[in-house]
Amino acid sequence: MICKLATSIRHPQVSSDSELLILVDPLDQELGVLSKDACHDGDGVLHRAFSVFVFNEQGELLIQQRSQEKRLWPGFWTNSCCSHPLAGEPMSDAVARRVEQELGLQTSPEFVFKFEYQASFGDVGSEHELCHVYVTSGAHEPKVNANEIQAWRWIAIDELSSELERHPDVFTPWLKLEWPKLLEGRHV
Repeated sequence: MICKLATSIRHPQVSSDSELLILVDPLDQELGVLSKDACHDGDGVLHRAFSVFVFNEQGELLIQQRSQEKRLWPGFWTNSCCSHPLAGEPMSDAVARRVEQELGLQTSPEFVFKFEYQASFGDVGSEHELCHVYVTSGAHEPKVNANEIQAWRWIAIDELSSELERHPDVFTPWLKLEWPKLLEGRHV
């Protein structure tokens, strides 16, 4: 396993706990907005989110190790990019914005599916998201934002499946839910 550490170059801060996230019902109908911090308190408040899976020309997936500065699941391995659209921001704009901000990549992700999940990180807080999942391919080497990402690596599809089975405790809960659905739908 070859990991690349995020460089210590000064990167712009691209997220904050005060940014307003979009509250939704289980059918993805907007209900209002709430701060990111409040959305993640307690059991979490259902809000809109997205996950992006970026593949290179060899068919390997880019995975990242979340920054130790993250409130929820710091240091855990996860998919290429995950975040939230901001109040009033179309999902396609949010996905493009965050892939560029976190990975320095310009891609054209395609929507695959969406699902609701809730996961608690001890007494620190929870995710409760209606998550839109996207896939894109043909990516080059990323230029990762060290404020968001501690380390990253390309991984073969079968290798990720094996690692998820052998070491599930080092991966985020949303990745563990999304990956089997992507494989089942043959989106990877």
